[in-house]
Amino acid sequence: MRQLPLNSVPIPLLRWVYRLIVVSLAALAALPFANASDTKHDALMESVHQFLYRETQALGNEVVINLRPPSPHLSVCTNPDPFLTNPNEAPLGRVSVGVRCGTDSQQVRYLQAEIDVIGSYTIAAVNIERGRQITPDMLGEKTGNLGDLPSRAITQPDDIVGKVARQPIASGTTIQSHFIQAPLLVERGQRVKVIAEGDSFRVSREGEALNNGAMGEEVRVRFGSREVMSARVVERGTLMVDF
Repeated sequence: MRQLPLNSVPIPLLRWVYRLIVVSLAALAALPFANASDTKHDALMESVHQFLYRETQALGNEVVINLRPPSPHLSVCTNPDPFLTNPNEAPLGRVSVGVRCGTDSQQVRYLQAEIDVIGSYTIAAVNIERGRQITPDMLGEKTGNLGDLPSRAITQPDDIVGKVARQPIASGTTIQSHFIQAPLLVERGQRVKVIAEGDSFRVSREGEALNNGAMGEEVRVRFGSREVMSARVVERGTLMVDF
């Protein structure tokens, strides 16, 4: 290959080569710092991974956790204490995880994770009519990624059996919480017994229910023409007032 004298190389080409060399050297010089930033959050990442695994291991047979690392510019999180920002929801799909840092846990940072859980969930095995009470033979089982299910899906049959369909449910459908309701034990206009109980007394009286109620729900009851009070449903036709 013929080599050109340096003074015969066009100036724009020389500038391009110079910039290429500078960028390459800068990238090589940054490698140790990039590796250091990757490792300084290892304890934090490991703590969050273990926390998410504990929270999800009961949900299915296989769990895949993809955790987005924190910014390399953040300081080290000492004594990481992870927690779920939505503790009432199963940690599936996109999940936000809070982490308290420091001995006083006053510093809080947040990480994002994508969680896939392969497991079994409940579906309707037959067409279920509105108003029908659901029995075990009406339900079936399917396996898949639980993270792809609707947010209000109910995966366990024990949480469905005994409930009443609020709407028609087609065979093969994943059952969601708003599809079903607890059976009514008290209906509006029904004569009910209300028990008032305390440390040293127990009395009961009859009244008229002013609204429907399932187990544990509050129902307003009218006594006579003016007296109205609220009581908790404890069994069919019976309510309780605690003192």
